Amino acid sequence: MEQPYIVSARKYRPSTFASVVGQKALAMTLKNAIATGRLAHAYLFCGSRGVGKTSCARIFAKTINCERRTPEGEACNDCESCRQFNEGRSMNIIELDAASNNGVDDMRELTKQVLMPPTTGRYRVFIVDEVHMLSNQAFNAFLKTLEEPPAHAVFILATTEKHKIIPTILSRCQIYDFNRITVGDMVAHLQYVASQEGITADPAALQVIAEKADGAMRDALSIFDQVAASSRGNITYTSAIENLNVLDHNYYSRLMEAFSTGDVPQALLTYKDIRDKGFDSLFFINGLASYMRDLMVARTPSTLPLLDAPDSVKTRMASDSAKFPAEFFYKAMSILGDADLNYRLASNKQFHVELALIRLCQLSSPSPVNSGGGEGQLNKIAPATDGASRGSVDKPSAAGPAKSEIPVAQKPYAVEKSQVPPPVVSAPQPRTVRQAPVPQTSTHSSSGAKLRTSLHSPSFSLRGAVQSDKVDEGESHQAIAPARTARYTDADMAEAWEKFIAAHPTEHVLVNSMRSHLPVRGEGDAWTVTVDSEPQRNVFIDNMMSLLGSIRDSLSNDNVTLTVQLNTGDVAPSVWNEREVLRHITESSDKMRDFIDTFKLTLT
Repeated sequence: MEQPYIVSARKYRPSTFASVVGQKALAMTLKNAIATGRLAHAYLFCGSRGVGKTSCARIFAKTINCERRTPEGEACNDCESCRQFNEGRSMNIIELDAASNNGVDDMRELTKQVLMPPTTGRYRVFIVDEVHMLSNQAFNAFLKTLEEPPAHAVFILATTEKHKIIPTILSRCQIYDFNRITVGDMVAHLQYVASQEGITADPAALQVIAEKADGAMRDALSIFDQVAASSRGNITYTSAIENLNVLDHNYYSRLMEAFSTGDVPQALLTYKDIRDKGFDSLFFINGLASYMRDLMVARTPSTLPLLDAPDSVKTRMASDSAKFPAEFFYKAMSILGDADLNYRLASNKQFHVELALIRLCQLSSPSPVNSGGGEGQLNKIAPATDGASRGSVDKPSAAGPAKSEIPVAQKPYAVEKSQVPPPVVSAPQPRTVRQAPVPQTSTHSSSGAKLRTSLHSPSFSLRGAVQSDKVDEGESHQAIAPARTARYTDADMAEAWEKFIAAHPTEHVLVNSMRSHLPVRGEGDAWTVTVDSEPQRNVFIDNMMSLLGSIRDSLSNDNVTLTVQLNTGDVAPSVWNEREVLRHITESSDKMRDFIDTFKLTLT
């Protein structure tokens, strides 16, 4: 008669301490406790799923009742108690699933069984699985029995969520924390199972299965059965990644090559191939981030043990990571972390991921000679060589320096963010270069939007417009106009403030904010505006360019700086709502409070 098929997770379940995978130190501790007779009355086994908690509880229960233990401290499997256990008819081992028996009545029934002495052997062992599922009332009903059980009773509680167990239970147990099974231990055990089952398994495929199991040996065995069934007993790397929907590391290698050369089209095409195979973009971002982390730790011999992979893979990744500087991985991991954090908020998720890939390509390009200004910046357009193109700059000749056909455009306004934002940062005096008029290419609204995305501190200060005072080597020097430094009074500043308000009658939010929050003078020409809310601060940011320019023109002084900061204290009374006004009145006047209480007045 053909034997029924048994899944590997059951067939190869550990039956001795020596066969427990990945828990050698813990198994040795339990064996020593049994050998010396130092048994506690209650144990708590904690750990993630599939790490051997229940298996160790059964082995422990079987061993302490064994009549003839081996010299290694294992159960003999020959005495009456061991045979009863192996045949599933032992009355000394009671298992309770707390997930479905979590009430007070279930605990009372358990406490009644505790009073019964063992039929054979010395102990009755009660294994309560998923004990964190018990209700608080059930925990309280169990407390007294757990604290003072009969001499023949031993409790073994197992849980995946120790933090959900009440402290009074924890204090009555010896707590054992089970480790996650390492990838190496799982691969070794899967190779043993494959040899026992007559299955051909590629080590790279077993590595993929072990990584997919995420530290759970039971999950690894279940996945092993799945791949073995689909590949008809010949487990290859290709069959493993196809059946488990795992992204092949060859895609990551192609992306790293694109990042090293700054090849944006290649990176985007690789991402398209990944999407065409049905992989989720967030899964791809997280996978690429993990691959970056593995390359980073493989770059240094001292951190190479952090890479949980075979030696051949470690050697290959160490070679690949040496092609990049360490700073590349730090910035790349930061970019991918931000992409993962903001992915769910992005309305166009494909564009969001593609933008992250472009920024990764820009980490190695542009080159220092033709730099675009740092991370995430595009290359500057290289000067044309024929001098006939519009906007090109002629090369200097032997006869003398050649002049550019059009004047050099001034640099745009910029706001810089320090790593540790100071309370208030004042702007330096801008330098002005006399140049021929050029069309303006930026608007206040777009500049304000850039400012708002780059500023997160409670206060900010606008750095004045810095214009280019450096031209090509062959270009003649331009005369520099002196900065305006006319004196002015606080009344002049107030008049300039009102002048700007009058010039923008349709911008109601800006006008109301300016009327509610007037600038306060600091040292010299530094002025500060304190606002009460983030929206008010944003509206000042959006219009700061035109506001500061208008004030400087009105006062004929280019040294004026303006800082906007967020009020972190109490809100000013001028912006109180109705309820805040009512609360202030009732707190400051007993008669008004009594009047409101007498007539039961309320806001409508």
